[in-house]
Amino acid sequence: MASTTPSQISYTTLALASAGLLATSALAYALYFDHRRRTDADFRKHLKRQHKKVHKTLEAEAKSAERSQKEKIRRVVEEANEEGFPRDPEETEGYFMQEVARGEGMCTDGSDPVDAAVCFYKALKVYPQPRELISIYDKTVPKPILDILAEMIAVDPDIHVSGSSSDAGGHATVE
Repeated sequence: MASTTPSQISYTTLALASAGLLATSALAYALYFDHRRRTDADFRKHLKRQHKKVHKTLEAEAKSAERSQKEKIRRVVEEANEEGFPRDPEETEGYFMQEVARGEGMCTDGSDPVDAAVCFYKALKVYPQPRELISIYDKTVPKPILDILAEMIAVDPDIHVSGSSSDAGGHATVE
């Protein structure tokens, strides 16, 4: 017959009793909170005010994040334009392929969406028919990155995507 010491029993009993006490306390508080919420009008008003305060705070944080992202987008577009783009047709094709590959890689590895959009933006800047490329992007690029790319296009006055697709004339397309 195995013997157990009194200290082993007391630790187990103490742990089970503590867990039971915590569970009972949590249930009692939940019942108290629900009863108070249902019966006390001042308590309901207080909860509503807290909810509105949290909602306003979250809304302000979202607006701030949106402003900072727009500023970042404007800044990276300026940086990309300052770096410049290749003009030689052979360099342009290699640059285009490199930037599209980098953008696709960033889409799949969870990189910053703005950085991925910059890659697609750079490729768009050297592509002879930007409107055609945008329709391809529309089918292949994830929506959040596509939305950022649209903001980049709106920021850059040098990209013209309106009008018919025959605006580009006799430019060859990259395959």
